Amino acid sequence: MAQTEEMAVTRSPLHWLWLAALVIAVDLGTKAIASASLSYGESVHVLPFFSLTLLHNTGAAFSFLAGADGWQRWFFVALAAVVSVVLIRWLSRLGAGERWMAVAIVLILGGAIGNVYDRVVHGYVVDFLHFYWNQYHFPAFNLADTAITIGALMMVVDLFRKSPEQPADQGE
Repeated sequence: MAQTEEMAVTRSPLHWLWLAALVIAVDLGTKAIASASLSYGESVHVLPFFSLTLLHNTGAAFSFLAGADGWQRWFFVALAAVVSVVLIRWLSRLGAGERWMAVAIVLILGGAIGNVYDRVVHGYVVDFLHFYWNQYHFPAFNLADTAITIGALMMVVDLFRKSPEQPADQGE
């Protein structure tokens, strides 16, 4: 038992890449199901505040730059590639005990790769999760966006979890 615990403590943070692969697989799988099952733009009401609505987003978050002439597709692909390299490098430099930050990084990485796959293959990102309240609608999104958001929130929480005198490179 002690040897197993020691191996878990000394394992490289890169072992968390399995979680990024899981995020990518689940994201692409749900997008494929949504694309095959839903008609574009038509809402399937699930709850009084939630629908499944297939949409294609050529822009970034909240359809930023969606109306541009097409250059944004390759810009976002290049940006995601650079961010992915930075995230993997950051992950590789984490201490073995920095699990919280490792999970945050791989959630963002998996989400970014899931969305960049869509941009390269389709030219747009498949969105299908649509929340609303009365006439107020939150922009449609997907599981990759959810993973990115959760990872980013975990990073913000991590900033507040560290005491002011604790060096930034030390984790849990």
